[in-house]
Amino acid sequence: MTLTQLEYVVAVNKHRHFGKAAKECHVTQPTLSMQLQKLEDELGVILFDRSKSPILPTSDGEKVVKQAQVVIKEYNRIHTILEDNNGQISGKFRLAVIPTLAAYVIPLFAKKFADLYPQVELIIEEFKTEEIIDLLDREEIDAGILVTPLHEGALIERVLFYEPFHLFVSQDHELYKKSEIQESELSDESLWLLNEGHCFRAQVLKVCSMNFDGGSYKNLRFESGNLETLKNLVVQSSGYTLLPHLATLDLSAARKKMVKPFRKPVPTREVSIVYGRTFLKEKIIDALEELIVSVLPKEIHSHKGEELSVVEFK
Repeated sequence: MTLTQLEYVVAVNKHRHFGKAAKECHVTQPTLSMQLQKLEDELGVILFDRSKSPILPTSDGEKVVKQAQVVIKEYNRIHTILEDNNGQISGKFRLAVIPTLAAYVIPLFAKKFADLYPQVELIIEEFKTEEIIDLLDREEIDAGILVTPLHEGALIERVLFYEPFHLFVSQDHELYKKSEIQESELSDESLWLLNEGHCFRAQVLKVCSMNFDGGSYKNLRFESGNLETLKNLVVQSSGYTLLPHLATLDLSAARKKMVKPFRKPVPTREVSIVYGRTFLKEKIIDALEELIVSVLPKEIHSHKGEELSVVEFK
């Protein structure tokens, strides 16, 4: 039994497809299949049911997959321990960011981080909150930047900043005339939302204290996975949506007039960098945290104040 064979087992379990697993492992499919067959012969069990589509692990296979993940994780920790001991910030770091933060936060720090820490291979990907929690649990990523609190005992949350919400309202809407907005003034008749699976959607519904059952038009319902689409819907159609502060910074002067602040305490989201409790790459976490906090716009709070009201999404 070799570490490489165990890596192939984990890859097949992840993709449920031999071709995709081989591609991730940078080998040909026949090579991967041959090594798995050798491992099965050595162990005397069938690890994957090849008659199923997608391929599924057998009951014995599930046990082997679970232990293989532990072995690979512990093996990788040897490198991490040595990297930490040499006093340098280096190594591969996989970071996931939720979509409603990615477009606005990543440009603030990515290039500066790459310049400051050339020995770190930083890999950034977008995933929804539940996907990030699952990836952290399976240790397929090192950390995530997402909205907290998560109430997940196995994860550590380091708060980066508190980001207030604003109303983004069309010029023909009655709320456009107001200088400040009260949460009680919101209704679902004019609201544009992100689709299911986005934590920001759940927070918006909590701010509005409603179960969404409509849209800006009685005969039209549209839910987007993109805040930029929601902005354009408000501009071109009617109604309103809620935007986190960072999503308002690149608006034109005309569109900034459509942004209305909430009365205090302002509904706000808590943004953190999150990682597992057995994590070892804390030097990189420290560097990311320090850099992100340093490049935030001055209007963004790194500490919670009484004028802010954190909106949970769970």
